[in-house]
Amino acid sequence: MKIVSARALRTFVAPALAAAAFLAAGPAAFAQNAAPTGVRGTVTSLSGDLLKVHTRDGKDVDVKLAKDTPIRGVVLANVNDIKPDSYVGTAAIPQADGTLKALEVHVFPASMRGSGEGHRPWDLGGNSSMTNGTVGSLVVSNGRTITVKYKDGEKKIVIPQDVPIVALEPGDRSLLVPGAKVVLFAHKEADGSMAANFISAGEHGVTPPM
Repeated sequence: MKIVSARALRTFVAPALAAAAFLAAGPAAFAQNAAPTGVRGTVTSLSGDLLKVHTRDGKDVDVKLAKDTPIRGVVLANVNDIKPDSYVGTAAIPQADGTLKALEVHVFPASMRGSGEGHRPWDLGGNSSMTNGTVGSLVVSNGRTITVKYKDGEKKIVIPQDVPIVALEPGDRSLLVPGAKVVLFAHKEADGSMAANFISAGEHGVTPPM
């Protein structure tokens, strides 16, 4: 009879248990790990924990909210609100010289510093990305160029004159009134319903540009 060492047994059993746990989670595990879906449009109603949104492409979408779903307000800002050490996010597209051209810029309040830090693909346009990080340098003359630094690197981003600049601030469900413009990202629950990860809601008629 072959004797298996305790170390070898652990090597075999640990991965097996992890796999079993994942399979036991069923569809919910796949739902939580799937890429979130972007929803951009206008609030038509909020009833209890169910938000209804009429999307920009003419669809009506139901999105569930949790008690603690993050909601942030979006207000107008300008280039003067972007300073060295500001924490910002910007959706952008690549340029031939290696820089990025901003499609929008949003400035975070101090209380939200660190939110979503990094550089990742985004769905605002073909080959677009999102970069969240700290402004290291800002050049306003001869165009507007910022360097955004994050944990694993930095990006140089050119901000055209006509690109919208907004500021984010902590919000709540009072912003989700009929007619409010929102951008949210949601995941699918095991039952196929959509549940919001976070919501950006425009204040005073502002349309979140991200």
